[in-house]
Amino acid sequence: MKLELHKTAVNKICFGETTQVRNGVLTVNQEELRAIILEDKKLAGVEFDLAHPGESVRIMPVKDAIEPRVKISGPGQVFPGFIGPLDMTVGEGRTLVLEGMALLTTGRLIAAQEGIVDMSGPGAGYTPFSRTANLVLLLTPRENVKLHEAEQCCRLAGLRAAHHVAAGCLAAGIAEARVESYEFSPLSEALGRCPDLPRVAYVYMLQSQGLLHDTWVYGADAKKILPTLMSPTEIMDGAIVSGNCVSACDKNSTYAHQNNPIINALFKRHGTELNFVGVIITNENVTLDDKQRSSSLAVRLVRLLGAEAVIISEEGFGNPDADLILNCAKAEKAGIKTVLVTDEFAGADGASQSLADSCVEGDAVVTAGNANATVILPPMARVIGDPGQADVLAGGFFGSRRPDGSLEVEIQAITGATSELGLSRMSAYTI
Repeated sequence: MKLELHKTAVNKICFGETTQVRNGVLTVNQEELRAIILEDKKLAGVEFDLAHPGESVRIMPVKDAIEPRVKISGPGQVFPGFIGPLDMTVGEGRTLVLEGMALLTTGRLIAAQEGIVDMSGPGAGYTPFSRTANLVLLLTPRENVKLHEAEQCCRLAGLRAAHHVAAGCLAAGIAEARVESYEFSPLSEALGRCPDLPRVAYVYMLQSQGLLHDTWVYGADAKKILPTLMSPTEIMDGAIVSGNCVSACDKNSTYAHQNNPIINALFKRHGTELNFVGVIITNENVTLDDKQRSSSLAVRLVRLLGAEAVIISEEGFGNPDADLILNCAKAEKAGIKTVLVTDEFAGADGASQSLADSCVEGDAVVTAGNANATVILPPMARVIGDPGQADVLAGGFFGSRRPDGSLEVEIQAITGATSELGLSRMSAYTI
């Protein structure tokens, strides 16, 4: 499967008569976009706003972040199951990417774990979306809509808007784009290539613990799936969509799935340092029987790929730690070297146990940071969304709002602060 990403740069967003990109400036026709979104009759209204890096702007509560993409050629359409037909898979052909921007959804609170994006100040240092030009949708579900229906409305609105903006730019013509090419060979070829390089697989854990804790794969709820082998190019084409309301710090937004840094890093090293043999998606379960089943089947697929090493990434914390550790222990016992990517909830002082579960085999771990660490976010000149939600966001607490208008919160309240895919602003390197 070969996929070309045609990336056109967006440095600034404004509103105008025609949706198009010219010289790094994205112009968006608000009325066309509003009409597309309000086809969903469960939404009472939508407004639009803009936020650019360095501005004194706070966006809260942020539900999802999406990178606008559209198929130029090839089978299917981005976000399959939500946009376009389901009679074919994605991950091939050419896809237009509006690089450097994100579409953020916000509005009335759905769950207490949606997040904050600050475009400047100390909070900006924790979220990747302080560096993107952001088109913000302020969504208002109708009064009689239930919480899970409101999440669905907001999710679909974000996906439709991201696709519509990218499609409008494609129709208006793209002057220039930077092309990145990715190819994932059939297994019969991939396993025979690079015989002297270690074969490395990736187990991609998806949040799927129940209502408002969902992830969608080709439009299907991930809690209903068994571990599945996928081409990494399918994931770049939007085959995985976020639909959960877990803590903002380590929720994998749709943008994070589209730009998964682990997949990108494995592709970059493929053929030189390692042989990247595949991505196995698996779910995070509630019952022990389901955890045992999924971990056993995921490791079975790793073994069938002939992998000598595997990277396992988690989404969320607490209960999913058990899924992470089961995947790790079973892979190591099968003779497969394992590296875990997670974050920590170790208390504000960092002295508590970081994970809810552990095993002696888990001796190679990448941490994305301690989500219980606290930060003071200064007042901003402008707040997009609902500024009254600070005390009910995960990571907020009674007294979060200080007399001077600043907020004191744990960094788990900040969108993407401890991304367990590595899509964050915090890094550490050993030399």
